[in-house]
Amino acid sequence: MPQHLSLTAVVVRDYDEAIAFFVGKLEFELREDTRLDEEKRWVVVAPPGSAESGILLAKAATPGQEQAIGNQSGGRVFLFLATDDFNRDYEAFRERGVKFLEQPRREVYGTVAVFEDLYGNRWDLIEPT
Repeated sequence: MPQHLSLTAVVVRDYDEAIAFFVGKLEFELREDTRLDEEKRWVVVAPPGSAESGILLAKAATPGQEQAIGNQSGGRVFLFLATDDFNRDYEAFRERGVKFLEQPRREVYGTVAVFEDLYGNRWDLIEPT
């Protein structure tokens, strides 16, 4: 039976500010935004062209979850955004105010640069070799 990762949860402070970042700055698609109750929504965003995976924006509901906002991987790169054109996306992200932590570099596996989301989680923007 084939399997794939469907969603990765990213803990956020506020649904709407997270949507503004992912849709406005990274140009992700808003796939779903369904209210579940007074406080909770089911919000899924995904990179354009991503057929099987997405990010579930999960609003922190406990003090422990609030502490994880922006540090879901202990300061390491948390997510890897693959692109077919590194320079196009790098320049577009920079123009929209995305904070890169380093200059682009070439590695054996591709061209890469680390950026932060609105909360400080680290991402790789990568064009695989």
